[in-house]
Amino acid sequence: MRNRTAACIAVDPLKKKSFGSRLLASVYQYPLLYLMAIPIFAYYIIFCYWPMYGALIAFKDYKIVKGVWGSPWVGFKHFEAFFNSPNFFRLVRNSLSINLRELIFLFPVPIIFALLLNEVRSVHFRRITQTITYMPHFVSSIVICGLLKSFTSTNGIITTFFVSMGMERVNMLTKAEYFQPLLIGMYIWSSFGWSSIIYFAALSGLDQELYDAAWVDGAGRFRRIWHVTLPGIMPTVVIMLVLRIGSMMSVGFGDIINLYNPLTYETADVISTYVYRMGITKFQFSSSTAIDLFNSVINIILLVGANTLSRHFSETSLW
Repeated sequence: MRNRTAACIAVDPLKKKSFGSRLLASVYQYPLLYLMAIPIFAYYIIFCYWPMYGALIAFKDYKIVKGVWGSPWVGFKHFEAFFNSPNFFRLVRNSLSINLRELIFLFPVPIIFALLLNEVRSVHFRRITQTITYMPHFVSSIVICGLLKSFTSTNGIITTFFVSMGMERVNMLTKAEYFQPLLIGMYIWSSFGWSSIIYFAALSGLDQELYDAAWVDGAGRFRRIWHVTLPGIMPTVVIMLVLRIGSMMSVGFGDIINLYNPLTYETADVISTYVYRMGITKFQFSSSTAIDLFNSVINIILLVGANTLSRHFSETSLW
């Protein structure tokens, strides 16, 4: 009896070793897995972690001829200049506005689409629909922006449709009030099919016996969705929501740069496009780095906050 008790409370000898010893033992045991992981580690080290030292120029008056280390320190000068800039409020407002619109209108669409298509019994129809909705993801954003410009021109299809409903005939992308709705509409069309893949994967992992039990208990299709399907995919939804909130201050500037113009800066200019103009066109590298660093810090705060709330209320979190 004493020997059995001692065996039950015995500690794994690997846990007593240092991290380095355990890592070497793991590498020796699974060499092929670590060999396959080398390109991934190299990618993140070379393109993600190593360039982070360049963030130092946010605190310096950077000069190309002097380099990062040779440029003089100026502390928080560039941050203060941005906070006191008349553009600060507009950039933050537009970045948050576009992201909130995406969260409200774009985020639920892939979930609803996956739920609806999951109820379709025809496998052939389901596959065709999925293929069609995936296709816009593989089209270049330049092409999609070009189509939107064409459709919203003075004589474009979208413009003509709204003119028939009483709107004045005008190039819609020259009106600041139309820019964000058009941008969100373009995002929905081009990405909802591809974004639904992860929800289809979550749906495929649900236990079919739960549906059978709900059917035996008299639950209709809607009740099975509400009481079986949604709770089953809720952890995936929560994780995707946390990741989305963690990038609330980030907006893909490529599409906006292809669509906006000085007439729509009031609602179209966001932090990423402002950083592009400051750094690439005006060569103010320290200012643009400071602004982008501020943006990254806010995103980290939002990510940690969203993850903490998710862990507290739903017991689902990234860490």
